[in-house]
Amino acid sequence: MNRRDCLALLGMITAWPASSPAQQPAAQRRLGVLSVTSADDVIGQTRLAEALTALGWKEQDNLRVDWRSGAGDRVRLGQLADDLIALKPDVLLALGTPSVEELRQRTTTIPIVFAVVTDPVSQGFVQNLAHPGGNITGFTDYDGPLAGKWLEMLTQVTPRVSRVFVVYNPATAPFAPLMLRTLEDAARTLHVTVEPAPVHDVASLAALASHKDGGFLVLPDFFTMANRAHLLAAIVESHLPSVFWSRAFVDEGGLMSYSTDSAEQLRRAASYVDRILKGALPADLPVQNPIKLELAINLTTAKAIGVTLPPGLLAIANEVIE
Repeated sequence: MNRRDCLALLGMITAWPASSPAQQPAAQRRLGVLSVTSADDVIGQTRLAEALTALGWKEQDNLRVDWRSGAGDRVRLGQLADDLIALKPDVLLALGTPSVEELRQRTTTIPIVFAVVTDPVSQGFVQNLAHPGGNITGFTDYDGPLAGKWLEMLTQVTPRVSRVFVVYNPATAPFAPLMLRTLEDAARTLHVTVEPAPVHDVASLAALASHKDGGFLVLPDFFTMANRAHLLAAIVESHLPSVFWSRAFVDEGGLMSYSTDSAEQLRRAASYVDRILKGALPADLPVQNPIKLELAINLTTAKAIGVTLPPGLLAIANEVIE
């Protein structure tokens, strides 16, 4: 090789980039998830992973997901929130109202996307739905008419229900007073009596079995979700009709549910995580109400407790379990 060729080759080597952009590994981003549900919520984790993958975010590739679950334990949830904040994630996903409360106490800078949260404005999470402000935005699982719809479903059962026990844990459902007011307004029109039935632990869930006249309306609350086996056992023993905020209860023996589609909630939350990781600000992403609701009815349970449901309600159900 002559001198001229050597100089030309040296110039090419000097001008060549160390590695082309296509060859460089993508920087891994970090998502922290705080859920009030049980630690073995494999379905939720799988649905979130699928939604993120569809948007181009693959775990152990360009995204690391740290999932923490409090199993309905508020104290444990706070400890897990500390753990996630210490990991310095790029964005946080809060599933359930208590998760939002714990995370917002610990950071005003890390973006937080929430899902399955009731009335974030009244709870002070955002300034308003259209313009959240701050570092928090997300997707609600409830709008005003939904509580009245739950109550109406119970009044359509035969024999007729004239008294409804509203079940919730005050520690994990701080929005319950708001929903109770909505239910009381609807109750006057439907000519039923609404009675709060707060629960705090497994023993108080078991005590619900002593109610022998009326029906149960279970508010959105991850304590009842985490302890649904105990709750359903008490309701079965009482032999009373019931309506729930999640399809999971009906799959395991509850009578009826009218609720948001949980898979849809996670898919929509993943879309906001994606936008924030790409540079969007939570303050510029409007909070969105549910767009898809589903009615599930368990006819096996209806027969077991001796109630009849009207054909019109069965006709509009998304799924009837027989």
